[in-house]
Amino acid sequence: MVAPRQARPYVAFMHAAEPLTHFVEDYLGYLYEVCPTNATLDGVHLHDDLLEDFRKGAIERHLGTLAGFARRLAAIPTELLPLHEQVDHGIVAANLRARMFELEEVRTWERSPHFYGEVLASSLATQAIFAYAPEAERARRVLSKLRQVPRLIQAARENIKDAPAIYVKVGLDTWRGIKSFIDVDLPRAFSGVDDLHLLADLADASAEADQAVGAYLDYLDTDLRPRAKGSFRLGTERFEQKLRLEEGITLPVDRLLAIAMRELRATQDEFRAVAGRLNGGDPAETWRQAKESYPAPGTLIKTARGQLDELRTFLSRTPVVDLPPDDGVVVGATPEFFRWSFASMWTPGPFEARPSQAVYYLTDADASWPEERKREHLRDFNIPTLWTISIHEVYPGHYVHYQLLRRVSSKVRRSTLLAPASYVEGWAHYCEQMMLEAGFGRGDHALKLGQLGEALVRLARFVVGIRLHAEDWSVEQCVRFFREEAFLEEASARREAERGTFDPTYLVYSAGKLMLLKLRHDWQEEQRGRFTLRAFHDAFLAQGAAPFPALRRLMLDRAAGDVLE
Repeated sequence: MVAPRQARPYVAFMHAAEPLTHFVEDYLGYLYEVCPTNATLDGVHLHDDLLEDFRKGAIERHLGTLAGFARRLAAIPTELLPLHEQVDHGIVAANLRARMFELEEVRTWERSPHFYGEVLASSLATQAIFAYAPEAERARRVLSKLRQVPRLIQAARENIKDAPAIYVKVGLDTWRGIKSFIDVDLPRAFSGVDDLHLLADLADASAEADQAVGAYLDYLDTDLRPRAKGSFRLGTERFEQKLRLEEGITLPVDRLLAIAMRELRATQDEFRAVAGRLNGGDPAETWRQAKESYPAPGTLIKTARGQLDELRTFLSRTPVVDLPPDDGVVVGATPEFFRWSFASMWTPGPFEARPSQAVYYLTDADASWPEERKREHLRDFNIPTLWTISIHEVYPGHYVHYQLLRRVSSKVRRSTLLAPASYVEGWAHYCEQMMLEAGFGRGDHALKLGQLGEALVRLARFVVGIRLHAEDWSVEQCVRFFREEAFLEEASARREAERGTFDPTYLVYSAGKLMLLKLRHDWQEEQRGRFTLRAFHDAFLAQGAAPFPALRRLMLDRAAGDVLE
């Protein structure tokens, strides 16, 4: 959130009849300037030379500007708007409140070194990964960003006073990865640049940024970590408010926990039944045996490429969803700075003007690891699970969704800056189950077990997120829960539990899937025998990214009722 570089008329008085479309243009334009990393991910490149400004004064000015936008939006009467604009009005209003709530109440900017590191990592990575402009042009933008790294780090030093110890631990991992990225990956990313002056400037800026990052790592390790006594917990009230504003989920945490446990137990029962059909033995042991079928170290990328070919062939022959033209998806090894992520999909933003390659990243075992650690890591990339991940990330999950998002006419529901995570992740997680329902891998019990295993992990997140932030569970209790209830290996269980401390609402995967299934059920009832999966998916994706209460208003004749019950 960088402060505007000069006075701008964002909060000027506007007539009460200001068109919503005019307001949306203004609001998105402002967000693109103060959130330049997100702007790039949206496919807007006006501010690619900027890093976010998290200095205290910039944050205060940002809050004031958001309050001004909220007053402007409130002055636009909704009763005369058509339905689609009423929906967009509600989405923007919630987004404004959510941003202000994050800055004023959650205050991640005062607590998390990882927060700053993740912004920097994503900001640099988008310029290296997406070839939306000539290499030299992107290198100049990276040069500008690198020169702003000391300012970003100074803001982190000044802002973070009461960090939780786990946030410092995760932050150290993130910033070490950034240092490696600046040292190793950036030079490789721009190896084709032949402008000697630019290369010299880039080397100087990289050295300065590297030094600043190294000093910050030392500060985190020797200064902040010994005195990191803060709590990572949001507490019940803030947890519920965060879900209400960001996802449109209004249920109290005790009801959410009951739903999560109900779904967890039902999925475990199905898991046991499928395991019984495989070998009739103990389900945990059956899953351990299934996980022994995994790619050899160094072959993960090749294996995933073969899976994508099979998935696209199936979708081209099966009427499940409108499949966009094949622009090709690159499968690659996760960069060092992002290796805390198991798998990720980097897709060009919905407003991207030029064609750009999408990249599917997978984190293979590190060649330097001991053999047992390699095996432990790759067991969670077993073949059944890898199929599920490829469905989730690429076909027909995130990649297909982002490609189709380009067609949405509403800028509110097209922009990723306003997209609820429960919609984005809910669709991808739903696809894991839906593809098997549609006939992919029919009769393959191991594949079904892999899909259910991933569902158990997401449902365990549902439970753990609530118990970490609205109850008093420790990270160690959560590690044990992931091991015992979702059958994860120790390292993966710990990674999942630690993620819950800084990603408190990672229940959005399961919650989004459940809300989507309920919407599908209600939409099917209204079709009176004319339902097809293809028709539902096309109608759903055509609406764009919106909270599920809004999607129900757009898609159902009767949208009443809770989205998650």
